[in-house]
Amino acid sequence: MLLIAHPLGMIMQGTGVVVLLPIIFALIYKENTYLAFIIPSILSLALGYLLKMRSSQNDKLGLKHGMIIAAVAWLWAAFIGSICLVMGTHIDFLNAFFESMSAWTGSGLTIFTNVEILPKSILFLRSLEQWVGGLGVIIVIIGILIRPGTAAARLYKSEAREEKIKPSISGTVKTIWWIYLFYTVAGILLYIAAGMPIFDAINNTFTNLSTGGMSVKNNNIGAYNSLAIYIITMILMVIGGTSFLVHYKALKGRAIDVLRDIQFQTTIILITLFSILLIVVTKFTTIDAVFFVISALSCTGSNIQPVNIMVNWPDYAKIVVTTCMIIGMSAGSTTGAIKLIRVITLVKGIYWEILRIISPAGSVIPRKISGKNVGDAEIKEAGGYLFLYFIFLFASWLVLMQYGYGGVDSIFEVASAQGNVGLSTGIVTPTMPPMPEIFLIINMWIGRIEIIPVLVLVKLFVDLFKRI
Repeated sequence: MLLIAHPLGMIMQGTGVVVLLPIIFALIYKENTYLAFIIPSILSLALGYLLKMRSSQNDKLGLKHGMIIAAVAWLWAAFIGSICLVMGTHIDFLNAFFESMSAWTGSGLTIFTNVEILPKSILFLRSLEQWVGGLGVIIVIIGILIRPGTAAARLYKSEAREEKIKPSISGTVKTIWWIYLFYTVAGILLYIAAGMPIFDAINNTFTNLSTGGMSVKNNNIGAYNSLAIYIITMILMVIGGTSFLVHYKALKGRAIDVLRDIQFQTTIILITLFSILLIVVTKFTTIDAVFFVISALSCTGSNIQPVNIMVNWPDYAKIVVTTCMIIGMSAGSTTGAIKLIRVITLVKGIYWEILRIISPAGSVIPRKISGKNVGDAEIKEAGGYLFLYFIFLFASWLVLMQYGYGGVDSIFEVASAQGNVGLSTGIVTPTMPPMPEIFLIINMWIGRIEIIPVLVLVKLFVDLFKRI
């Protein structure tokens, strides 16, 4: 356990710094919420310091240790954020933990029925948590605090990331940081140019670029009633759902590589297909159809219709959007859900197997995706992950239906939570029963770190229990 103490302590300290930053807005708007940020920050900084003092940083960290750190780090971040919300808004702890987990994981589901009465500093806290969480709590800490080495590589991989833009992990993380900051500044300026107030522009850029989706308005992006703002939001959501490696190539002047990326190609095809289905079958307007498909597919959860209208969507529309929320966009981005590369790998794997069966004995079936060879291990990983993903979806779906929620609405809500999306049919409220709320919290947690780290953590606790 001492092996994970140092990096976990660093992450706790980083979390403490993050939750202290909204005090800037408390000072600007003269809000009496200072202690809501100071006390949780001191707690996280102090415990992080104590953990660091118990061990020294080394490069013996294994992938298993990195996964345990990832699982615990997200729980800790949600816990510290929940203390801020309890002190800043006086809601009960379970609702605060739900809201905080939703923000950090970029899920965007909210228990607040009226966000416009919340202090500006609390609104910024939610947005900042989504912005940091979209990039990844561990990725942020690697980029700022943890020195390069094997430990950093293990932590990077533990947060469900594989892509390398630079030869080293530290170089990759720093490049991702610069790309993220560039798009953040660009998004804020675009929103301001479209007539959005500066505070709103900052928050909406943070939440839409990170594919988080929480808003400072009750009617989300629909509150602005502006086509220009809708289009900017869709652009930010697509950017957030596209691999950082693709962005790096585009910013380096290799724009043609964006069009060659199979995940980006599939994204455009799916946006077009699902939008047409909504327009033709359910009579959605073009802007509504395209916006909601992008919002669901990118796992952002921003919306341009009030929740009370979404509740009355026909089941067909809910199933189409649910499908988008389960698929997601590109691996190596800020999006959630299964991610396109796994879907592509599994579909092609099935196709290759059919070819093998119908081809003459001894035939060699080329198995490549985007010019890269695909082995049995990659196909098995994709299939295994999809199986686990649907097992957890099914379990929470049954729980929600057991509490009297409709079948279609329940799978919509569970897919939204586990895919870290944020669209809702109205099930998530401050008065929802504790058990469904707890299950949705678990869905958001496992969806963000892609299940396996949670299973590793559970096995650790089982093994410890057996020794007692």
